[in-house]
Amino acid sequence: MLLVLLVTGLYLVLVYRVGDPAGSVARMAADPWLGSWNRSLHRYASDLFVLAAVFHGFRMFAQRRSWGARSLAWVSGVSLVGVGLVCAWTGFVMVWDGFGLRLARAGGRLLDALPILSEPVSRIFAGDAPIASAFFFVNLFLHILLPLSMGVGLWLHVSRLARPVLLPPRRVTWALIAGLTLTAIVLPAPLGPAADPLILATDTTLNLVTSWWVPLVERLPPGVSWAASLAVLALVLAIPRLTRQPREGVHAPSHVDPQLCTGCNQCPQDCPWDAITMVPRTDDRPTLVALVDASRCVSCGICAGSCPPMGVGPPGRTGRDQLTRLWEGETTATPRRPAVLCCGQAPAAHRDALAAHGADVRLVPCVGNVHSSVVELLLRSGVPGVMVAGCPPRDCVGREGPKWLHARMYLDREAELQARVDRRRVGTITLAPGALPEALAAWDAFVAALPAVERAGALRPDDMILEAECLPDPAGVQP
Repeated sequence: MLLVLLVTGLYLVLVYRVGDPAGSVARMAADPWLGSWNRSLHRYASDLFVLAAVFHGFRMFAQRRSWGARSLAWVSGVSLVGVGLVCAWTGFVMVWDGFGLRLARAGGRLLDALPILSEPVSRIFAGDAPIASAFFFVNLFLHILLPLSMGVGLWLHVSRLARPVLLPPRRVTWALIAGLTLTAIVLPAPLGPAADPLILATDTTLNLVTSWWVPLVERLPPGVSWAASLAVLALVLAIPRLTRQPREGVHAPSHVDPQLCTGCNQCPQDCPWDAITMVPRTDDRPTLVALVDASRCVSCGICAGSCPPMGVGPPGRTGRDQLTRLWEGETTATPRRPAVLCCGQAPAAHRDALAAHGADVRLVPCVGNVHSSVVELLLRSGVPGVMVAGCPPRDCVGREGPKWLHARMYLDREAELQARVDRRRVGTITLAPGALPEALAAWDAFVAALPAVERAGALRPDDMILEAECLPDPAGVQP
């Protein structure tokens, strides 16, 4: 939506006249070829921009992704929404219809309460003199400057992310633009009569998406409005501190065992937060060693799944920890049922439905945390098949868990599922809200195909000694 606003704004700024704001906008609205739908598309894109940004913020808060390494993204995101609302305010004032005058008076009333200007701003709209063109020039200048400055804020917003995704999928992007454009053509944005400070309008069109605050400001004393606004802003900006958790347990940052690290550079490549770097060793080994920046680590555990020697990960969740727990619990477990390694963030209804369909559901913090050797050990222990069930790829709390899981299972990305494992006994599904029937259908098809899997060539328990390859030696000597 920001890109749509910038593109449509390039045309609108060419035909807008600060000397005749209401007249130039009226001519735009009367032009069916370019002006009307461009102006309406610009208006509707601004509404959707605010709605999408606010929804995104609520989503981050609901998923508890608003503290720690994500604090900078939260604060910058709140600031971007605020800048967007101010930019929308200047845009509506530039139209200079009855609603624009109402917004200008509300803003002037708020500015007059601050001891920063020698003359009250509200006097501009008294009607005893024409509105100076300089007023509309300042609004136009701000309306252009603020969106451009949002580019800096957007860079800051994603500065701690590796491989940030800024756009929806291509089909969704073009569908949104096409839908908004069609709406702009069929239902042009309303335009009220030109503003006249000497006429008290009995009715004005109110945009509740970007100007919901106007009725409140008009009914409250300016001091109360400022105090309430600052209180709400302080509360929202304090959310990272109010929601932060102790860096222990599931929130403990990853650590590296330098004795196990081979310097392969895989965990820095897979980390979605750029929290891992390779640094020189302090011993006599020639390779580099991974180093975790705890201030950037969000404890997603993706690094644990990417480490072939299993030497990195949050405490208790490295590949070796996963294998140790599994080995201790699998030796006597009977009967053997197909297993589902299910993301702990998946809807509870999906997990219960899979269990009702005969699945041995085992929760994991994130599917990206699962080491491929866990899948192999499950199959070796007699489990007929293993399905890994994760979040939608673009809605993973760890950001890239499903992406790297798929690459490790099927595309030979380190730490890959070994070629000796029969891929017909391994599957992946997505547990998305509203898509339970599809997930169950995929599970039932997977289970139905297991009896037909040829046993010749399937993994045999005597192919290798798993303990010697994957688990630490009891005497302390690493294999």
